[in-house]
Amino acid sequence: MASKENAERKELHRKIWAIADDVRGAVDGWDFKQYILGILFYRFISEHMSDYFDRAEHEAGDL
Repeated sequence: MASKENAERKELHRKIWAIADDVRGAVDGWDFKQYILGILFYRFISEHMSDYFDRAEHEAGDL
């Protein structure tokens, strides 16, 4: 499981750097960082909320 997470993390870093290289000079670095961090935070929250609600529904007996 950890190796899958590491592989996903490396792929994410590779994609972020590729995007950063593509937009270098066209977009302010701070704006780019805020945009990327916002997307990553949204993904993190949505995945964890989904897990939380699924777990709560299962504990309540709803399959």
